[in-house]
Order: sequence, then C-alpha cells, then structure tokens
Amino acid sequence: MEKEKIEQAIKILDEPDVDVDLWLVIDKESEVLSDPIMDYIVGTGVTWLSFFLFFKSGEKYAIVGNLDIEKIKRLELFDKIFAYKGSPREDLLALLKKHDPRKIAINYSKDSPPADGLTHGRYLSLMELLKGTNYAGKFISAEGIIARLRGRKSAEEIRRIKKAIEITLQIYDKVTGFAKPGKTELQVAEFISGERKKMGYETAWEEDHCPSVFTGPQETGAHSGPTEKTLKRGEVFNLDFGVNYEKYCSDLQRTWYILKDGESAAPAEVKKGIDTIIESIKRSFAALKPGVTGVGIDTICREYIVSQGYKEYPHALGHQVGRVAHDGGALLGPDWERYGELPFMPLEEGQVFTIEPRLYIPQGVVTIEEMVVITKDGAEWLSPPQEEIYLIK
Repeated sequence: MEKEKIEQAIKILDEPDVDVDLWLVIDKESEVLSDPIMDYIVGTGVTWLSFFLFFKSGEKYAIVGNLDIEKIKRLELFDKIFAYKGSPREDLLALLKKHDPRKIAINYSKDSPPADGLTHGRYLSLMELLKGTNYAGKFISAEGIIARLRGRKSAEEIRRIKKAIEITLQIYDKVTGFAKPGKTELQVAEFISGERKKMGYETAWEEDHCPSVFTGPQETGAHSGPTEKTLKRGEVFNLDFGVNYEKYCSDLQRTWYILKDGESAAPAEVKKGIDTIIESIKRSFAALKPGVTGVGIDTICREYIVSQGYKEYPHALGHQVGRVAHDGGALLGPDWERYGELPFMPLEEGQVFTIEPRLYIPQGVVTIEEMVVITKDGAEWLSPPQEEIYLIK
C-alpha cells in the first residue's frame, strides 16, 4: 500500500492545479507523536529527525538517522536513502540545492488534522537547518495534497472498507435478537464488543464509545459512551459502531424501536421520523457527484428535515472515512466557523463519505448513518441502506 500511495502522491504533484515542486514530510520519535501521513507513505516510524522528500519530477529520497537506515532500506520505497550521524543539514541542503524547488509543501493545516502532522517543534528544527537559505520563504500547506492522497481511494482501499462494513453489519444483525426491554446501554455495548472480539477485529475509534448506544429521549452528545440507562418499550434506541479491517474503517449507525405490548408496528410519530431521515439521506445521495461542495449537500438534507417540522441536526451531515473513522479533507457540512473551509472543498471521485442526519422525537433519537463512495458520475452505496425502522418485540 505504501508504494501505491507514493505513486499516487507523485501523480498528484504533477496535476496542473498543484503548484508544488516538492512535498516534504518530517517525523521524529514516531512512537511518541507521528505525522499521520507516515502510515501512508512510509508504513513504519523513525527515531531521529527524518525527512522524506517527494519531488514533482518523480524522484523520492529519505534522510534518516544512521541506526534507522537498514529498516528504511528494506522497505524499497525510495530512490536513495541518506543516513546521518550528527546532523541532517548537509544532506538536506544538498538535495534542495540540486532540485531548487520553487514551492515546498509541508504538513500544516488550520482545518484538517490529518494534514497537520508537522509539530511546531519539528518546524523550528527545520527552520534552524535552513538558516541562511531562502527555502523557508517557499513553504506552503500540503493540505490539498494530503486531502487528495487520503481521499481518493484505490480499488484495494475500497475493498478493505467494504469488508469492514460487512463485518459491522454482521454484528448489527445479531443485535435485534439480543436487545430486549430492561437491558442497559452498557449491556448492549458489551454484547457488540464481545462479538467483535470473537471475530478478531479492533474498533474503528476509541473503545469506550465504540459502540455508542443511545436509548430513549435525550440530547446526549453523539460521541459519548453507553450508560446504565435501560431500554424501554415504546422508545427508540440507536447504535454508532465500526470496526477496523486491515487499517481501514467502517462507521455506521442504525435505529430500532421497542414495541409496546399489543403493538405490531412503530407508531406514526416514530414512522414519520425514520421516513424523514431515510428520505433526507436519499436526497443527499442523489446530489453527490464530483465537483459539488459538501455545504451544498448538507443544505439539501438540512432543509428537508426542517421542512418536515424538525429542528436541524447539530453537526455536519457527513465526514470522510478511511484509515480513521473521521478522515480529513472535504466535509459534508454547513457554513459554520468550526468547520473552516472544509465544507467548500469540491468533492472528488474515490472519496468515501458517511451520510448521518438525525432528528429528535419524544421516543428518542432517530438517526441512520450510511457509507457511500463518490464515482465518476455520482455515488454508490457502500453499505446497504436501512430502509425501515428495525423492530424489537
């Protein structure tokens, strides 16, 4: 996967609208705090201050501490690897002088954490090494490069995400038989975790709220963990859960209704809520295609839910998914300050998104989260959509 991603990165640098000659990735003591992109383009960590240089010309080099060189050589990813004992300055400046890049992309971003991997300390170290040169004046953000690299999924990346989704849905299928009135949110979460562990998979995010379980009327934050609150007849409950399969994640939500004695179907109020969510997801999905912006998709969904008499949901409609559940780059979100410029980034073929609106009814929180991939002309479902509320007798 690292070779595939490096090849993809070089192609991105050569795209007409990418005005960058060199992408420079810097890492140090990776076990303590590593740049997130290292897992994509190196696949292992380093000990000493290290530099990975990817030139628009296609050349790629690594400068690492002398005791790291054999490990990096065995990866067979770079044209040449330089090992230093005292300082990387001489090798770094020699490469920069040879190629004389006009613009150098480094990993900082105000809005996208996956593109913000260059720590302030490493930046200061870089500036010291470049003292007396004009290279520091050539730095720009690598946010756009990283967004494309992480966002444009290959066939193999999509295969792994689909497998993660399949595993998640297999576990969800078992929930209806387990979840009963009187069970607590924690018991449901422990059941799901037990099934996951039996299958041998890790969670897609922190285990203390993967899964998240929400039952009955509440406005608890969507990223909080399960509690001792019990499932009750006449209420809805929903789950937010995903697994990690070969470094790629799923992130899906489903909603159930617990029938009262004598009921054979959900009441009208619940049915209207779930139907509104399903229709809002369908409308959002139909509008997805390369070139549109996430703020436009979010507006379609948000306005439809409000038109049905509900309050707007208090978050973005959807985020990208990849090696982490909340991946960076373009976002399906509103024009809110907290999301910065991410909702205004054009969508691209190969990006994987969630679509996850929610609304509140007296019986609880109604929400569904699906996963889709942007295609050449539109989008495709990666998860078979929930088409009606699931019922528990």
